[in-house]
Amino acid sequence: MLICADWVVRGADVSPIRHGAVRVVDGHVAAVGSAAELRAAYPEDEIVDASGHIVMPGFVNAHVHLYGVLAHGIPMSTPVTGFWSFLADYWWPKIEDSLDAPMIAAATDWVCAEMLRTGTTTFYDILEAPHALPEALLVEAEVAERRGIRGILSFEATERVSAANGEAGLQENLAMIRHGRRPGASGLVTGAMCWHTVFTCSEPFIRRAMALAAEHDVFAHAHCNEGVHEGEWSAEHYGVRTAEFYDRIGVLGERFLASQCVQLSARERELIAASRTRVSHMPLANCEVGGGIAPIPELIAAGTPVGLGSDGYLNDFYQVMRGAFLLHKARLLDPAVMPAATVVGLATEGGARALGLDRVGRLEPGWAADLQVVAADLPTPVHDHNLLDQLVLWRDGRHVRDVMVAGMWRVRGGEVLGADLAAMRARVHEQAERLWARA
Repeated sequence: MLICADWVVRGADVSPIRHGAVRVVDGHVAAVGSAAELRAAYPEDEIVDASGHIVMPGFVNAHVHLYGVLAHGIPMSTPVTGFWSFLADYWWPKIEDSLDAPMIAAATDWVCAEMLRTGTTTFYDILEAPHALPEALLVEAEVAERRGIRGILSFEATERVSAANGEAGLQENLAMIRHGRRPGASGLVTGAMCWHTVFTCSEPFIRRAMALAAEHDVFAHAHCNEGVHEGEWSAEHYGVRTAEFYDRIGVLGERFLASQCVQLSARERELIAASRTRVSHMPLANCEVGGGIAPIPELIAAGTPVGLGSDGYLNDFYQVMRGAFLLHKARLLDPAVMPAATVVGLATEGGARALGLDRVGRLEPGWAADLQVVAADLPTPVHDHNLLDQLVLWRDGRHVRDVMVAGMWRVRGGEVLGADLAAMRARVHEQAERLWARA
C-alpha cells in the first residue's frame, strides 16, 4: 500500500517530504520518499490518495486515565481548595473508590475511540479502582484489543485502602503482563508495573513493586510530585524529597517512568536527569488540579527522556501539544522555549521512548505503521520550515481524516471503524450517572 500525500512528516527532527509517500507492508513502514519515485518502484501497490493532506506519525499518549471521562461534569457539593483536597475530598471518594467493571468498560471504549479519532495510536493507561479488583485491567484489555489501538495498561496499586488491597493491585499488574504475553496475543495491548505515590505506599511495598518490574522485564510507573504535597510529605517522613528518596532506595533509573514531576527541587531535577529516569508531562491536567507547571524544558535540556500525556483530561492531542507549546513560554518568559519540533517530538517518538516502545513514533523503514492523515487546508502557505508550527497551532482532532495502527486502518474519513459512537456515548452517560449517584 502506498499512501501519497502533499507532505510526509517522518519525524520531528528531520525535514518533511513534499509530495511524499509512505509504503506500508505487513504492519510496518517499508519505504518513505517521493511519491513519484515510490509509485514507479512499486507499480502494483494499492494507492491511497491523501492529496490535500499531511501524513505523520500517530500520537503516543504517555499518560492517561481512561476512566477520567466519567468525572467530567460531576456535581460538587463542596469546592476543591487545593491538590490534597482534590484527592482526598473529590478524586478518591467520588471517582476511584466508586468505579466498577461496567463503568470502566464504557469509559475505555469511548476514550479509545476518541483517541483514535484525533490521531492517537498508542497510549499508556493508569487505572485506580480499588474496589473493582480483580480483573479490572482485563476489562480494559478486551475493549482496547477490539478497537485495535496500541496500549499499555497498568493498575495504580496503593495501600491507602489496605495492605491486602495494595497487594491485589500488584497482582492485577502481573495478570495484565501475562495476558499481554499469552500465546496468540496481538502484541498491541501489554502491561506494566505501577504504584501510586510515596504517601500512599510504604517503602517495602515500593521496593517489591520495583523488584517485580525487573523480574518481569517491564517498566515501573508512579506519580511524582504532581503538587507540593508529596515532596513535603517525603521530606517530613523520610528526611528527603521524593526523587531523593527514590534514588536512595534504587527506584530512579531507566526502568522507572515518573509522571507529572511538577514540583521538583533543583536536586531532584539533577537526580532524574543523571539516572535517565523517564518522565511524562501533562501540561493541561496540571493546570486543572492547580499543581503548577513542570520544569520540562530544563529536564529536556539535561537529557531526560520525556513524553507527553493527556492525563484523561482533554484527550485531543493537538490541544495537549498547544498547551506544552504555550505554557512554558509564559513560565520562562521566553518565546523560543519548546518550539514546535520539540513538542511534536514529545507527542510521537518521545512518548514511545518514555514507554520503552521500540520502533514506534516515526515513519521510517522498519518502524510500526502507526500514522495519521491530517488535512493540510491551512490559512497560510505550508512550507518545510513552518509545517510543524502549523500542525501545533492550527490543527485539531477534527482535521484528522484517517488513522492506521500496525498497518490496519482504524479511522477512515473521520469515522472510527466498527464504532457506534451514539451507542457508546449513551453507555458513557449511563455509567457516569451511576458513578455520580454513588458519589
